[in-house]
Amino acid sequence: MTLVGVIFARGGSKGIPNKNLQLVAGKPLVTMAIETAQATTGIDRLIVSTDSNEIAAVALAAGAEVPFMRPAKLASDASPEWLSWRHVLTFLKETEGVLPEAMVSLPTTSPLRMPSDVEACITTYQQGDWDAVVTVTQAQRNPYFNMVRMGSNGQAHIALDSPESYVRRQDAPQLYDMCTVSYVIRAEFIFESESFWSGRVGAVIIPQERSLDIDTPFDLRLAQLLMTNPTYHQDNAL
Repeated sequence: MTLVGVIFARGGSKGIPNKNLQLVAGKPLVTMAIETAQATTGIDRLIVSTDSNEIAAVALAAGAEVPFMRPAKLASDASPEWLSWRHVLTFLKETEGVLPEAMVSLPTTSPLRMPSDVEACITTYQQGDWDAVVTVTQAQRNPYFNMVRMGSNGQAHIALDSPESYVRRQDAPQLYDMCTVSYVIRAEFIFESESFWSGRVGAVIIPQERSLDIDTPFDLRLAQLLMTNPTYHQDNAL
């Protein structure tokens, strides 16, 4: 089974300018993602897909391949990432004549993940009949218990009605948040479908302390604080 790791790191970002080059623990986020991929057992090669010359230079210096520059039409805020996934695989098919069995995506926005988290995704994919494997973490809010929707008159209602009334969060159905630690996707499935949910999707549960997804300046600051805290590294060395 051939597994190609791909890091998608476009240059533009409205929430955090130059997000993929922001430093956490002294390293750009794209470099941290590359180093995690390099330390992950099972990834056969590593490609960075970017439209930014600066990100490309950083990626090459860190040891990743940058065999093409991503077209501008696939690098805007409105561009579905699924199309960027197809672009990478189309490039490989057209230039090398063969598709990998699967693509392992490692978003730059999860600097707290460990190689073992990515390896767990690969193992789950290899041992199951999945089109894709995603990462999730236990949700801190539950629509059956402590999430609300607002009525037109301003009245709050529990987000999801249920025949049962849950008085403890632990009794409500367990739900999970998707996180950006890693995705493993069958290559042919990316051409056959438009999203994960049209296929057979497996999931790997990631501990909350490694599931941070950097989307806002607050998220970035939190990652910087955690990664420079010796106690955090001791707790996650197990």
